[in-house]
Amino acid sequence: MKDKSKSIEPIPEEFSSYEEAAEFWDTHDTTDYLAASRTVPVKSEFRGRYYEIEIEASVAEALHSQAKQQGVSPGSLASELLRQQLTIMSGVAKSQLTAFR
Repeated sequence: MKDKSKSIEPIPEEFSSYEEAAEFWDTHDTTDYLAASRTVPVKSEFRGRYYEIEIEASVAEALHSQAKQQGVSPGSLASELLRQQLTIMSGVAKSQLTAFR
């Protein structure tokens, strides 16, 4: 619960630098200044999911090396290699795996 008796220092009209603004907000609670806040419209869109998996260091190094040679990102190369291997292993049609891109 907030201490209603504490005095709230006013927000400066301007900060002389980003460092000064950072110092102010590092030492002040933004919830004490909600009246000075305003709602802004935000538009966002879902661009996809990313998953983290553990791989051995030597595999990661090889992946980075191959990706660099092919001019693609390591994530793109890993996805393509996994998709190919899963298709071979499970007999699933490539179109089914592509739906998860």
